[in-house]
Amino acid sequence: MQSDLERTRPSWHWRGALAAALACTVAAAQSNDLDALLLADTPPPPSVAASDWHWFAEMAAGQVHTLAGTHSNQRLSLDLQLDKSLAPGWRGVLANRLDLDWPAQRGTEHRINTLKEAYVGWQPTDAQALDLGRINARFGVATGYNPTDYFRTNSLRSLVSVDPNSLKKNRQGAFMLRGQTLWADGALTAVLSPRLARQPDSTPFALNEGATNASNRWLLAWSQRLSERLNPQWLLYGEERKPPQIGFNLAALASNATVVFMEWSGGRGHSQMSQAMGLTEDQRFLQRLSTGITYTTAQKLSFTLEYSSNSAAPDASQWSALQGGSPSAYALYRNWTQSAQELTTRTQYALYANWPDALVPHLDLSAMVRVNGADHSRLHWLEARYHWSQTDLALQWQSSRGTPRSDFGAAPRAWQINVRRYF
Repeated sequence: MQSDLERTRPSWHWRGALAAALACTVAAAQSNDLDALLLADTPPPPSVAASDWHWFAEMAAGQVHTLAGTHSNQRLSLDLQLDKSLAPGWRGVLANRLDLDWPAQRGTEHRINTLKEAYVGWQPTDAQALDLGRINARFGVATGYNPTDYFRTNSLRSLVSVDPNSLKKNRQGAFMLRGQTLWADGALTAVLSPRLARQPDSTPFALNEGATNASNRWLLAWSQRLSERLNPQWLLYGEERKPPQIGFNLAALASNATVVFMEWSGGRGHSQMSQAMGLTEDQRFLQRLSTGITYTTAQKLSFTLEYSSNSAAPDASQWSALQGGSPSAYALYRNWTQSAQELTTRTQYALYANWPDALVPHLDLSAMVRVNGADHSRLHWLEARYHWSQTDLALQWQSSRGTPRSDFGAAPRAWQINVRRYF
């Protein structure tokens, strides 16, 4: 169930990747199970009785080092998950997060509320479902960059971690109508997401439908199991005034300890530079890719090596020119890529590692390294998390290497300690 998302064990090992492959079939009718499988990187469930709702409070404090100087930061977060049966075949889902930051993440406003999900679901049969409302629809099998996660654009309101799983889960969904049907070896999902507003709303408690629903969009996702180890998914995505995009997801179990995966999206479109700058150019065929391998040792230590590319992003020479050019143009492009959650340049390499019950029981270690293929800047992230039955204690560290205008060179160096209490 979706209310269990915060309570599943961290995992970047082969079972998480294999679950992503299997989820291509089962997710179409049971999206909450897919969420739990794809995002199985959060702390384990406390020993409490089953409930329709769960919530936690998290307090964090640390220090941030930027090019402008060093400052302390504090945060209080309240996160609520509700999944309740309303009547036979009917359910209501609510997911909301409130972050209180000192200093403020943007401007002078310390409060940022993110309505992640709020929808009503109807399941007339075991193989069919219909959902209406705000839904955080996530697609893709890669760990970091997801080319087929078409609804991620402008979905982030509050950034609390660079952990890719945090970015996927702690975001606002889009308002949509979603229909799903399931058969023995396959599934079909159809999504309609209408335009509701043109401009985003940054006020603290806004629904912000201008960010998630700024245009009319639709999506079809079809999965069909070909064998016990092979379960691909095909996607077709459309947006008004833009050519349709084709997507493909595949994760396969190569051995009991190894999973290989590939995620691809392609179609005609404009370059990211032209979109960010509002320039006019001819459309051309562009494609995005994430592929890699996950290996897990007998001690449950898992490594994921991932390569990502994006032909819509600037190549090395274009990126170098932008770095040395107008500061306003550089800032405009960086803001666009961050909102769209796209690669800054053509290629990226990443290594993810996770070790549950590392060294001692209940201690989980996670790490991430990302390298930009054009300027070779790097981003590092580490987390050590110890969990009790209803409380987590975590220490997080982030560092970067590169020149001030490189992809990751301007990222802050920071550390943070946080305590999370489940209720």
